[in-house]
Parts: sequence; C-alpha cells; structure tokens
Amino acid sequence: MAGNAKPRGAVRKSKKGPSAGTGGNNKRRLEGKGPTPKAEDRPYHAAAKRKKAAEKSAAKKPATTRKFSKGDAPRGEIVAGRNAVLEALRESVPATELLVARSIDVDDRVAESLQIALNHGLSIREAHRAEVEGISPNSQGIILAIKPYQYSSFEEIVQRAKNPMLLVALDGVTDPRNLGAIVRSAAAFGASGVLMTERRAAGMTASAWKSSAGAAARLPIAQVTNLARTIDEAKKLGCFIVGLDGESDVAIADMKVATEKLMIIVGSEGKGLARLTREKCDLIVSIPISASTESLNASVATSIALYAVDEARRKG
Repeated sequence: MAGNAKPRGAVRKSKKGPSAGTGGNNKRRLEGKGPTPKAEDRPYHAAAKRKKAAEKSAAKKPATTRKFSKGDAPRGEIVAGRNAVLEALRESVPATELLVARSIDVDDRVAESLQIALNHGLSIREAHRAEVEGISPNSQGIILAIKPYQYSSFEEIVQRAKNPMLLVALDGVTDPRNLGAIVRSAAAFGASGVLMTERRAAGMTASAWKSSAGAAARLPIAQVTNLARTIDEAKKLGCFIVGLDGESDVAIADMKVATEKLMIIVGSEGKGLARLTREKCDLIVSIPISASTESLNASVATSIALYAVDEARRKG
C-alpha cells in the first residue's frame, strides 16, 4: 500500500544486539597469498621451460663461460690476436683460458678458436672490449692465457734416458723459435732431453711450443742454474761433451764418438759457445758449408748434428 512505503532517503534501522560471527570460517580468506612466484619458477610457464632447457645444455658442455671482473686479468704469458690465438690452439699449446671481448665480430678465425676451446674443455671468459685491449692493445678482441711450462730436472732426464744417452744443451740460445725447432729435432732424432740455462736464455714460451710442433709435450726439457756444473755431472756419467762451432777444423762426419754417450752443446745465435763452455768440451766439431754462407742458424746446425749422430748410430 502506498501508505506503507518508506520515504526516499530513509535510513534502515539495525537490529539491536551483536551480530553472529562466522566461527572462523572466513579466516583463510583474510590471509595473504604471499608474493607471486617468478615466471621461471612456475612449472608450466614458458620461462620455466626455457630455464630448464638452458640448465640441461650447460650440463652437457665441458667448458664454461664466465664474465670478466676488473683486476682479473690473465696471469703469466698470453697470446693475443686472432691468427696467433688460432695457431696456438691448433698446435695444442697448453692454455688456461680463452678471453673474448663481448660483441666481438665473429669471423672464421674466432669461430674456430671458440670451437677448439669448447672441444678441449677450455674455460671461455667474456670481458668488455676496453678491458681486453687494456691487457693487449693489439688483441683484436681475443686473448689466450698460457699455462707455465712444467720443466723436468737434469736428474729426471738422466734416469729416463735410453742407452747410449744423447743430451742437447743450449748455451745461451735466446730465440724461442730456435728453441722450439731444436726441441723438435731432438725428439725426431732420439735425444733423451734438452737442457738450457735459467738466465739469459729463451724459455718454453708459446712461441717455442708452437715451433716444437708438439714435441715439447713428449721430450723432457730442463732448466739448469749452472751449465758448467751440469757438464761436469754429465762427464761423471760417462758422457763425451761435444761443442758445435763453425770455426773448428774437425768436421762432424769425422766425429769418432757418435755411438758413445753424448752431450751436444749449441752456442748462442750471436756469440756461439761461451769461453768456459768451450774449455769444458772434449771435442769441438763444425758443419762444412759453402764459403758464400757465413754461418748456419742454431736450430739448423743442431738438426744436422743430431742427424749425423743418429746416422752413425744406425750404422754402428
């Protein structure tokens, strides 16, 4: 009825007394659900599937790629530049890691270097271009860190030597490429090992290793503090000490002791045998050459001398 209708805007009166509760049934509805999980942590999300696939791929790879941090430059010797790095990796020069600039222009050389590094399980490290160039200005965005060479001792070489022993000693050879070539020839002609001085002489650098064509991994090489003392020790073991010198009147073909225990000593590229070394030699021999040629390269002379010894031993 119209008389019973409430006027517009009237306020409804509430019931007196307390209202009934829900008995705690709505408590869970009032609790928060916590932060929303990240997409990669939700099992059915595409990001989670990508993360799982990446983890599987990383587990299969033998090498790791990590970012460069400031002050974390490679220690020891490095090989820098695309050609040099690729050549070192091809020759299996022992290395600790490959350092590559971010956003590097990947040409065939870089691609092959990365592939070889991956195949050998070598660590690959990324760095900003400026940081790589700070280590080596001519790096072309790629650097290979080289392991320190593990030298043997004179005693170890003697213990492993076959009879008759053949040693090659270097008296001040300073060119690492000559050193590597001598090591290669020494391995080819059955030498027991190569000896060199610790000071004022080339060491087994990456350049020497490459020149050895892998022979440095097979032939023991030792650094000695005093060559004269080492010569005396070799004499006690029954070695004849033979020095190479182009001015000697005795040709290497006339050497009568080739089948005995030998230590062949090669002088430096410029000065040849040192005075004290020459005095300790039992025999000084030369390699006859054309009068139009002043002298032979140290590594070439060593190769010829080792060949002559090997040939005499084969015939003997």
